[in-house]
Amino acid sequence: MPYLPESLESILRQGYSDFEILVINDGSTDDSREYLRSVRDPRLRIVDQENRGLTATLNRMLAEVSTPWLARHDADDVAYPHRLACAVDYISRYPESGMFYSLAEYYPAASVGRYRTTKGSPREIRDLVQSGYLLTIAHPTFILNVERATAVGGYRFNLHVEDTDLSWRIALHYDIRFIPEVLTGVRQNLQSLSSANLEGQAVNVLYVQYLLVSHLWNRKPMAYEEARNSLLQLFNPRKVKFRNHLRAFNIELGRGNKSRAFVEAARAFFTSPTNFMRRLSDECSPRRAIAAGEPPALFKKHENILWPNHAGNYCAPFQPLPPPANRGLHT
Repeated sequence: MPYLPESLESILRQGYSDFEILVINDGSTDDSREYLRSVRDPRLRIVDQENRGLTATLNRMLAEVSTPWLARHDADDVAYPHRLACAVDYISRYPESGMFYSLAEYYPAASVGRYRTTKGSPREIRDLVQSGYLLTIAHPTFILNVERATAVGGYRFNLHVEDTDLSWRIALHYDIRFIPEVLTGVRQNLQSLSSANLEGQAVNVLYVQYLLVSHLWNRKPMAYEEARNSLLQLFNPRKVKFRNHLRAFNIELGRGNKSRAFVEAARAFFTSPTNFMRRLSDECSPRRAIAAGEPPALFKKHENILWPNHAGNYCAPFQPLPPPANRGLHT
């Protein structure tokens, strides 16, 4: 609450109607549970649990879902009317895929811009990951093959970048297909986990990239607690400050506070003109390659502190998993 009713209604009004809504109530303390119980729709299934945190809840979602495909959705975002119809069309055309995702734009309508999203063919996406970069995809646009997402390990650790960690593992095993349409409105608000934790999230993205690079270079990564201080040497505080101002700009614009939005945009520009112009270029250049993370060469530069004993500390090569049996098309 207060965004849950609009979010749920956007799913109930889908043009495609043959689906189930699985809601995991992770120990909510507001009146969201009462609202959900008031909704009279046979497609709605509610699972209540004591608060277990985001990652445990996402994995329970994978365990509870009764269909082969799962369209992720957050409680403050909006699904556009053709989202599920478009998803079913792509699933029917490419049933062997591990995951689909789409474009997303910032919501509500007064906000500007789209979520900065990686684009490309499955081969291009896999090549990007194999080069050491991460994918940048709005989590609420994920459409997961449940069996394949589970086969690569599902969601791991509570670092608020669990989606980024899952997507690189799927990309190395299965095709990830991009749907070049805006199917979801992503709401930015100051109370969201990502807004409240941008600096910590930036360090955590570095850790996920460190896991990827460790896999690609066949080196054993340190645990998060051990690696964090070393990763801080790769950390770029100016980039995080820029993102804070840019997010505040869109939030204020969405609230109708144009003067405050202008101030935040100016702060973003003066914090990092380079990142500001790159962000504009991402909006205006549809074929521009977009990825997350730092240049892999930066990890190589700091290899002595990131893999202090790597000379005798290699791990086994990452072997692709066999594709699961095709269970047919359901939603």
